[in-house]
Amino acid sequence: MYIIPEPQEMEFLEGTYTIRFDHKIVVDVSCGPEAYEYAKMLQEELRVCMGYGPAVTKGRSGKTAVTLAVDAALGEEEYRLTAGVDGIGITGGANRGLLYGVQTLRQIVRQAGSCVPCMWIHDFPDIRNRGFYHDVTRGRIPTLSYLKGLADNLAFYKINQLQLYIEHSYLFEDLSEMWRDDTPLTAQDILELDSYCRKLQIELIPNISCFGHLYKLLRTKTYEHLCELPGTGGQPFGFVDRMMHHTIDVTNEESLTLIKGLIEEFMPLFTSKHFNIGADETFDLGKGRSLSEAERVGVKRLYIDHVRKLCEFLVEKGKIPMFWGDIVCDFPEVIRELPEQTICLNWGYDREQSDESTRKLAKAGAVQYSCPGVSGWNQFVNRLDVAYENIKRMCTYARQYHTEGVLTTDWGDYGHINHPDLGIPGRIYGAAFSWNGKIPSFEEMNRRISQVEFGDRSGELVSVMAKIADNQVFDWWKAVYYKERGVDALAEEALAATVDGMAGAETALQKLMDIEEQIRRMMAALPARTNEMLHACLVAVRGVELFQKVGAVIAAGVHHRETAVASDGVQLAAELEEWFMFYKEVWRSVSRESELYRIEEVVFWYADLLRGSV
Repeated sequence: MYIIPEPQEMEFLEGTYTIRFDHKIVVDVSCGPEAYEYAKMLQEELRVCMGYGPAVTKGRSGKTAVTLAVDAALGEEEYRLTAGVDGIGITGGANRGLLYGVQTLRQIVRQAGSCVPCMWIHDFPDIRNRGFYHDVTRGRIPTLSYLKGLADNLAFYKINQLQLYIEHSYLFEDLSEMWRDDTPLTAQDILELDSYCRKLQIELIPNISCFGHLYKLLRTKTYEHLCELPGTGGQPFGFVDRMMHHTIDVTNEESLTLIKGLIEEFMPLFTSKHFNIGADETFDLGKGRSLSEAERVGVKRLYIDHVRKLCEFLVEKGKIPMFWGDIVCDFPEVIRELPEQTICLNWGYDREQSDESTRKLAKAGAVQYSCPGVSGWNQFVNRLDVAYENIKRMCTYARQYHTEGVLTTDWGDYGHINHPDLGIPGRIYGAAFSWNGKIPSFEEMNRRISQVEFGDRSGELVSVMAKIADNQVFDWWKAVYYKERGVDALAEEALAATVDGMAGAETALQKLMDIEEQIRRMMAALPARTNEMLHACLVAVRGVELFQKVGAVIAAGVHHRETAVASDGVQLAAELEEWFMFYKEVWRSVSRESELYRIEEVVFWYADLLRGSV
């Protein structure tokens, strides 16, 4: 029996309690109207797991199976769950605690069915703010139904904040030039999602880029004059270029007016008290239109003054500002110039991430979140071992330095090639480790996720999925980089290890095929919801295999390196195109069209390259 996150206190007792079809789920009179929704969640879980869902009532019943109650003596997110031979009781300190108790019972029912073991649980989080950050800009804009499902999944693991990363993927008025070739989220989408999240005790926090990463805005005819680097508006699109440039010119007063206008349009759609302005990776600052001012006052001053103006603007509007901390970590003392309630989002995604930035920001008196990542960007399949180590470390630092929260991130660099559901294990690592500091081993945590989330009683599924990323040699990042910078000396250097390493591609391919076969065998014993995710996983594995072969052909044909993987270029081109038909189907099942066409351009470029015998 596993519960994720692991409760702070839990004890199993003798005996079981059987939930029967003629029993009732009783909402106590101490509960508010929201409790009815939580009762229905439990009812539906029982229906799915057992074929019947006991009726919901309020007050009292002679055939009570589960009672939901509120006790204000408990903390807001605190709950107690008691299962005895006479019934099950869940008491929360407020709506949020009550919901979390219900989520725990749902997890128990998934594993035990109607025969619930007698037990008692006392539970509460030891980190107050536990969030998830999802990129909906750089390639993949999810459907509204997918975003609601994401919120359901986050609430199931007791996450209480959600942020969507937006550069151009919201339908701003008077900015059709920016989003015209995309399928952006609308005001009604945001309003609907905000309302849905509130019911799940999730704070949907607004976030738009307000400094760097303004690629599409600053390439428009209307606003290219506000780009720090002149002459970038007419350049062809590039995944690599999008990640590296397009910082706004902070010396132009029009820039601040524009950004404030975007904030004022976007902010009213949310009930959140927070607002994230981004402000990360301002690589070009002081190198173009602001050069003379940077020489006069310094790049650091240009940076912090712009951030301060935006933070003060938000405080005036009654909001708590948030911004990414990668730039300010180099001069953390300037944190004191920002409004005192400003939150610094301190990110770091390495497997061996150190505590240096957390320590420096804490010493400077910053209010900060620790922000790890699920390690899925730039590749078909998430690196779960990296995600686990990174999230474990950052959650440990959060406790050590008393940060205000943890925000687990999922980025979509280079087109968001990876299916978002392949990041579910990383998402759950973040939820579990930010709730309880007792962190299981990698293998044990994967076993728990396999059983609770995916219904895999063997407990092996996530460990099998984790092996896929170990066998990516010519991955999506290298494929994109080679296409866009292939004639460049830097690209040659960047690809050297891959090209020389293609001798091991045959072994990697065989391992991938073995993993694929293992997953297929497991699918027969797994629920339909899991098999939908695994279908996406298998399509991704096929993509990894094909690009492995592409890398081998390039190594042999362009770089004159011998490889163990022999492939006919024309046949491989056809296989790529056929695979991409399935990839598009999977994409469209959870995402709008968005930038699918840009991924298509990369895939077909390689198909054409292969037909030219490379």
